[in-house]
Formats: sequence, C-alpha cells, structure tokens
Amino acid sequence: MRATTPLADVDLDRILAGAHHDPHSLLGAHPTGDGHTVVRALRPLARTVVAVRPTGERVPLTHRRDGLFTGTLPGTGTDHHLLVTYDDGVERAQHDGYRFPPTLGDIDLHLISEGRHELLWRVLGSRVRTLDGVTGTSFAVWAPHAQGVRVAGDFNGWSGAHPMRSLGSSGVWELFVPGAGAGTRYKYEIRTRDGRLLQKADPLARAAEVPPGTASVVHTSAYVWGDDAWMASRGGTSCRTRPLSVYEVHLPSWRPGLDYRRLATELTEYVTGMGFTHVEFMPVMEHPFGGSWGYQVTGFFAPTSRLGDPDDFRYLVDSLHAAGIGVILDWVPAHFPRDDFALARFDGEPLYEPADPRRAHHPDWGTLEFDHGRREVRNFLVANAVYWCTEFHVDALRVDAVASMLYLDYSRPPGGWSPNRHGGNQNLDAVAFLQELTDTVRRAAPGALTIAEESTAWPGVTRPTYEVGDDGFGGLGFDLKWNLGWMHDTLGYLARDPVHRAWHQDEITFALVYAYSEHYLLPLSHDEVVHGKGALVAKMPGDWWQRRATLRALYAFMWAHPGKQLLFMGQEFAQGEEFDHDAGPQWWVLDEAWPAHPGHRGVRALVRDLNTRYRATPALWELDAEPAGFSWIDTSHAEANVLSFVRHDAAGRPLVVVANFSPVVRTGYRVGLPDAPAWREVLNTDAARYGGGDIRNAGVLRSEPVPWHGRAHSAALTLPPLAVVWLEPADGAAAGPREDGPDDH
Repeated sequence: MRATTPLADVDLDRILAGAHHDPHSLLGAHPTGDGHTVVRALRPLARTVVAVRPTGERVPLTHRRDGLFTGTLPGTGTDHHLLVTYDDGVERAQHDGYRFPPTLGDIDLHLISEGRHELLWRVLGSRVRTLDGVTGTSFAVWAPHAQGVRVAGDFNGWSGAHPMRSLGSSGVWELFVPGAGAGTRYKYEIRTRDGRLLQKADPLARAAEVPPGTASVVHTSAYVWGDDAWMASRGGTSCRTRPLSVYEVHLPSWRPGLDYRRLATELTEYVTGMGFTHVEFMPVMEHPFGGSWGYQVTGFFAPTSRLGDPDDFRYLVDSLHAAGIGVILDWVPAHFPRDDFALARFDGEPLYEPADPRRAHHPDWGTLEFDHGRREVRNFLVANAVYWCTEFHVDALRVDAVASMLYLDYSRPPGGWSPNRHGGNQNLDAVAFLQELTDTVRRAAPGALTIAEESTAWPGVTRPTYEVGDDGFGGLGFDLKWNLGWMHDTLGYLARDPVHRAWHQDEITFALVYAYSEHYLLPLSHDEVVHGKGALVAKMPGDWWQRRATLRALYAFMWAHPGKQLLFMGQEFAQGEEFDHDAGPQWWVLDEAWPAHPGHRGVRALVRDLNTRYRATPALWELDAEPAGFSWIDTSHAEANVLSFVRHDAAGRPLVVVANFSPVVRTGYRVGLPDAPAWREVLNTDAARYGGGDIRNAGVLRSEPVPWHGRAHSAALTLPPLAVVWLEPADGAAAGPREDGPDDH
C-alpha cells in the first residue's frame, strides 16, 4: 500500500462539498510511510470520534473542520473501527466503510457500459450484504455527469457523511455502508458539474417511502414462492391458441382500503368466480400522484408502498397463480414525470431523457420521454422488464403508449420534431429498443408475454423481430397488440341510434378485414371510461333497459369475435358512472334492493357465463390467430342491424353467433348454418337471468335443407331485440352454464 500524502485544503473542500470523485483515497485508514497510519472519518453530526484497533487500543481523532475527524495510529494495519458520540452522549461502534473494495466487478462495469447487463438491479441500487464479516448495505448509482455523489439517509442523519467513489468511465458511483440495513430510508446527493446539489431517489430502489414521502428504502426479500408448477408451465402453450380473458384493475381503488395481502384474498376470489383467466394491473410501480393511476412512474423497480411492501405484492401474485389466474402488469417505458426528486435531469443534465428538447418533451402528458438511443437507458428499461417478470413472476407486460415511442412526430406540429437519419418520422432508436425488449423478455423470462398498446397501423407489431417486412423493418416481436381500431369502431357503431346503424354496419365488421394482420387483444379498458367519456353503459342510446341490453350484446359479440378480450373493473356489472380513482367501482349498485338500478347483477352474471363458456369452447380460441377459425354467414342485412358468423375449432366444430343490434324482435329469421342436423342455443343475452325479456330459441333447432346465405342448410330463428345468441350443434354441446340457471348473487 502506498504511503498517503497530507490532506490538502482543496481535497478537503471537495470532500466536504460532496464533489470528490475518489473519497476512498482520502477517507479511512492510510499508511503514512513512517510506520504509522492516518485515519480520517467524516461524521458531520458527531461530537467525538475514537479509532479503535483490534487490540483495543483507542486513539481519539481530532476534529479538523465541518465534521472531518483525523488522527494517527501506530502501525500500518488498516483494520479498525470507530466509536462515535453524538449529542445524545451515547457512544456507538461503527465500522469504517472506506476500507472495503468496490462491490461491482470489472465484468459488471463492462456490461453496464455496453448496455447489456440484464440483471442490473443486482449491482445497482441498494443491497444488503456481508463483507469480511461486516453486514451493511452497498449503494451504487449511475450518474456520469456528476462531480460527486453522496448517500444520505437514516443511518447518517441525512448528512453528507458518506461520499461515494466513481468507478471510472462507467459513470457508476459506489459505496458500502456498514450497519445500514433493510428498512433504511435514503437518497443520493448529487453535486452537478455546475455546482448545484440535488437530492435524488434511487432509480433502482426496490422499495420506496409511502407518498408523499419520496425517499428510497433498502429492501431485502424474504418471500418463499409457492408457484413452481405455474412458472414451469406458463410458457408451455402459445397464448394465441389458448383462452385469454382479462380483468383490468386499478389496485388502490378496486375496493379502497385493501392492501396487497387482503387483495390476495378478495380479488383472487372475485376474479376466479368471474371466470377470467388473467388480471391486468394498471401500473403498480411507485408514483407520487395517485391521480396519474400509476402512469407517471418515479420508482420503476418498486411496487407502490401505498398497499404494502414488495413481498406483500409477491404474495398477491402468488395467490393469483395458486388460483390459476395469470398476472399482466401495465408497464410504462415511454416517458417519466419531471419531479425534481426522480429521473428528470438526474445528475444535473439530460441523462434518462434526450438532450434535444424536441425529443425530450412529451407533448401529451407534460412528461419527459426516455432516450431510447442511449445504451444505458435501454439497459435500465430492458432490465426493468426482466425484473418484473422474474423477481415478481409477472406473466405479461402490457407496454403502454407504444405509438408515442415509434413516431418522432407523435403529437408534434410541423417544425417541432427532427427526422431520423433517413429523413423519416420513425424513431429508429425506439424500434431497436422494443425489439431488444421483446427478444430479451422471451429469452430471460420463459413464458412471459409482451403486449403492445399501439394505436396506429405500424406493420409487424406482433411479427418476429427477425422477419423483415416490406417497410424494411423487422417485426417488433410482441405477442399481442391491443386492437384499438376495433374498440373505436364498435363503440362508435353502438353509440348510434339503431335507426342510423344501417348506414354504418361497416364500422362493426371492418375489424375482420385486418383481423389476422396482427395478433390482437380487444380492449374495453379504463381509457374508455375516464376524462368525461362516461361508463360503457352510458355510451349506449335509448332508455336504461335498452342501454343495458346493448351492453350485454356488445359483450357477447366481443367474446365471440376473433382476438382476446379485456374488460375494465366496474364495467362487468354495468357501472353507470365513469372511473373514479378515489371512490372505486360502484359496488352498491349490485344491491337489487336499490330500485333505481335494477339489472346490474344480470350483466355480471352474463360476463361470468361468457367467461365460463369461452373457456369451454375451443372454437373461440383454438384457431384465434388463423383465418380458418372464422367465417361470415351474413353481413348484408344492414337495414335490420343483423349480422352473423361462425367460429371453428381445430376439429371443425362450429359456434354460430347471430347479433341483432336493433330494438325489434325478429321472428322466423332465417340463418344459413354449417352442416349439422340440430342446434341448441347455448347463450342468449336476452335471458331473464341477465335482465332481458327472455325471448328464446327453446329446445332443439332442426336444420332444414333450405339454402340460405350461400349454405345448403338453414334454420328459422327468433332474434331478441338488442341481443346476441350463440348456437352449437345439439349433439353434446360444450359444457357451460345454462342461461336458465340460478340468479347471480
């Protein structure tokens, strides 16, 4: 070990200002070259500091200035500890953290610099560990533009007592703090290149303070998972050939007051009883403003502490898996808020956001966009995706606002954006990021899915990344894409008065023109019931009965349509008001004693039966991604607001769907049918148990050799008003609830 040189005033000034890149070269124990060792300790709040050798020899240190204590010990050994006394007069033993080597190795630093560290959370952030028999917490943060970084927290009275060292060109700063443990609150104090001092939460913190607190929290998981069988099998079958029906939930408001542990019981029971295959959580990552519903994230690696700690969230996921329910997590890699304590200008300069203000500012939400062209930022996001799918066993990520990433001119006026190197409006960096994301998740978290919320006609969203399209781009590699066109057109059609629907039937049929260009999920999400849009039932025309009838018809049409389906909480029982993140769903309307709102239980019973029959009917999902799984019967009777189609399973077994979107009962309505001698009505949205008028096709329907709709056989049906009926061959129809079963309770 080289002999130390005296501490110059300039170095002392930099240490005290939190602007030194290598505090370990000055603090701690260093040989003087004459057989002695100088010890320097920074304890700004201390009254006295004593250095103690392993032999028990005590050497009081002298306070030099502003909390820096120095002293000289005989001998050249660097092994010692400190006895520190504060204003309370209690002498506390503390290990000297400046005698420990870096907790990141050369390989870690190389991978970070290359943007290829897929387990980034294991080396950055805070981590409880034991070094040389001493237990403490290692802290590491990426801040390449900083003059200096200090970690402040409960363990040092939020003083500047713990400056971190720079690990060279990686831009990473690191420090091991003996004695700091799980539950410790902390932040980073960053001295910028222009001399400002910032206090920042840890970008890779695995837990955070309950808002409005903004500190990061050291967390060590002690959770023991019980879902080994689920994890081993979740990737065994393509999502495109199995049932997938999603219940979208805003966890803090689903039933206000429930934490993760109570949600694990109540939400699991509810979703299981309703027959959904998956839940989708609106973002659970830590966020300062509850009214953002989690979409303005400040803690990308931390489940919100509003509902419990990270292990409580693990318990919720584990409980859902035990019940056979998959978990989809809304994930937001497009943008982040401008809050001073978080990612914005993290080390005093653009870091996670682009330096070009034309690309940094997100015009729709007043937030900052991620710099997807910077390899360390891509690494941060890709590792975050892997983190949720592996550390929390999340089964799918629904990637928010993909369109806003793909286009440089998204929501920007002419002159407000700069083109790519080819002169186009495609964000080439974002394309590369999304391709890396989907490929990495598929490899690093087997069985986990990626789902794109993409609202444009960008080609190849669900095409493999290695397949190059006519546009010259490889696919984005997603497993599914939200079909927002279907949502817009279908709701637009149904919002019209039935008398006007005849001129707009193409709106409800158009989705089949492109249904197999991507692999789709049909969403009726929170986006349709916020910002003054009203609830789904409120969008329908007519009186209250007609609105509920039309909503029931919409659901049966949606569940039978090619594509998976998603429904937002509260809409499964025809909630009449739009989403309120404080009040949550209007559960009280399910009390049938409330005379102004009859029939809500009937709508919920329908959704339950749709899910049950959907799961039991391979025709609705087995060939969902193939044109052979669907054929129209008739779309030409627009003036009657009637359309019909067939779904097929791999064995050719059909399910016939007939929709009557007019308020008129149609008797003797002939429909061409596949070749089967007898049919049975297996679902009718007008059934009494759903709140309908109970106009039915009872018993067995005999197919007649009367050519109709281009088919050799047909049958005359009774079509209830504003209703959808499903028919199956009568010889052993798929198992499922009968519409004349018990009422919903």
